[in-house]
Amino acid sequence: MVDLLLAHSYFLIFDPKQVEKMRPYPPLATLYAASNLRAVGRSVALFDAMLAAGEHEFAAALERHRPRIVALYEDNFNFLSKMCLTRMREAACTMIAMAREAGAFVIVSGADVSDHPELYLGHGAHAAMLGEPDHTLREVVDLLLGPVHGDKRAWGEGNEYLASLSHIPGLALPDPDGPGGIYLTPRRPVERQPDVFPFPAWDLIDMERYRAAWMEAHGFFSLNMVSTRGCPFHCNWCAKPIWGQRYAMRSPASVAEELAMLKHTYHPDHIWFADDIFGLRPQWVAAFGREVEARDAKVPFMIQSRADLMTEEAVAGLKQAGCIEVWMGAESGSQKILDAMEKGTTVEQIYTARERLRRAGIRACFFIQFGYPGETFDDIMATVELVRTAMPDNIGVSVSYPLPGTRFYRMVHEQLGPKTNWSDSGDLAMMFQGTYRSPFYRHLHRLLHRELEVRQMIADCKTQITDVGDGVAAEAAMDKLRSALDELTADWLKLGQLEVTSRSEAPTVIAGANIHLAAPDLSKEYN
Repeated sequence: MVDLLLAHSYFLIFDPKQVEKMRPYPPLATLYAASNLRAVGRSVALFDAMLAAGEHEFAAALERHRPRIVALYEDNFNFLSKMCLTRMREAACTMIAMAREAGAFVIVSGADVSDHPELYLGHGAHAAMLGEPDHTLREVVDLLLGPVHGDKRAWGEGNEYLASLSHIPGLALPDPDGPGGIYLTPRRPVERQPDVFPFPAWDLIDMERYRAAWMEAHGFFSLNMVSTRGCPFHCNWCAKPIWGQRYAMRSPASVAEELAMLKHTYHPDHIWFADDIFGLRPQWVAAFGREVEARDAKVPFMIQSRADLMTEEAVAGLKQAGCIEVWMGAESGSQKILDAMEKGTTVEQIYTARERLRRAGIRACFFIQFGYPGETFDDIMATVELVRTAMPDNIGVSVSYPLPGTRFYRMVHEQLGPKTNWSDSGDLAMMFQGTYRSPFYRHLHRLLHRELEVRQMIADCKTQITDVGDGVAAEAAMDKLRSALDELTADWLKLGQLEVTSRSEAPTVIAGANIHLAAPDLSKEYN
């Protein structure tokens, strides 16, 4: 028997798009929770759903570990968990029922939990943790189990502890007499010094299973880390149920030390920094580069960031630290749409950042978002032109997705249809009436990817002709690519003709004017 079984409900097998990509990462936030509890002497086991075959494997883990407490603790650092996919919600509710049947006290946390605690409590969870759950979970465990070396407590179904739990900040508890059937304890402030948390409990992961999955699919092995919690920027479609507008950065030395540990213990070929925004302060990035170099900790890594943060100092620091790829939230080539999103960036900054990264030898990739209310065909083609001209090394294309808790959601919620969440990450259904219907955006998605692919191959052929001098073979390939580009031009003309028949009957109109918020103060390593 263990004190606590930690689990999460993101099953890769239930997300066809991600199965095809096969880029599985361990549940980082869940591993932080494990090490935080171990630090005070609690016995902890882990059920990792990522590579599991289904909920039945969780039932086997319950029988094997016989935990007194089960915490469904979603990975708040992984964007897939933050998408609040309905198939994973269904899995979580099934797991809650299984844990209750096994006699465990069940507590839950995650982005979807923070947005909809009543749903999870209604399916049997004893308590839901809202916002950043690290300290909350430890306090709940201390209350339920008593001193680590003292007499263990028992709670039956747990209801007799609800009054005591009501004094712990950051919880939602069942309350038949409360609004919506729940009672909310005071909101818990976020931790501003994340160095207080021990490194994740990597030993709980079946590392070789992850390595095998990566090696078979890609020929290299990647692990995940995080250097910053939260994001202070104001993009109105971005869900922030865990940290809100707060951010807190680990020290450069701490991050470099963990990177060195992973390099020398588990030997990854690549690291994904899962921060919402990596390197909020250029001077932090520069210091990180120095700390990595001092520890011989360099491992090729990938980050997510913003165009306006790609300063000369930041890019130099990234290069020194080993960064090979930056994914930027470009979103649109239309300044009108960027302003409507309250993105706080300009199209010119996107071009500048892309060129700086190119000069540094770092891959620059764009997140692109179509379907924002008010977007016209001209705005769409401005984004296509951005991709054609800037030539990012890769793109990720999605459609605007109004998640609960966002300002965007509040702006369009009266016009939302019956479907409010995607079932999996490849869904791409419009949750509201965009300028065009969903099939148009799916076709646009495929066409833009093909456009970039062909233009990149043309650029490679030109390089081969110039550098290698293999003129005959390269020219033959170039002829085929020119034909492919001609076909693409015809496809774009067809799309322009189809756009009239693909228009929604009543496109969503955003209520109210945009709020122009001041840029966040990034003078410190937290706010």
